[in-house]
Amino acid sequence: MGKPERTKAAIFADPIRADIRWTDIEALLRAEGAEISEGRGSRVRIALGGCKAVFHRPHPGDQTGKPTLRDVRDFLIKAGVKP
Repeated sequence: MGKPERTKAAIFADPIRADIRWTDIEALLRAEGAEISEGRGSRVRIALGGCKAVFHRPHPGDQTGKPTLRDVRDFLIKAGVKP
């Protein structure tokens, strides 16, 4: 199992985790074929499977919080990514 697959498993794990690095999430999204573009400030625009979303990169650290991770999980499900 490669790193993107491990990241996907962590995103879909219950209970929701709070220790996944944002850079790993972006790597997973790219591996799934997402188009990622920079927005203003910490915003990141993502398009995947006909779905679009805007997320904020965590700062000052790189750990993604539970609310954002829940939103990423919901976005992946809407985009057709299976756990």
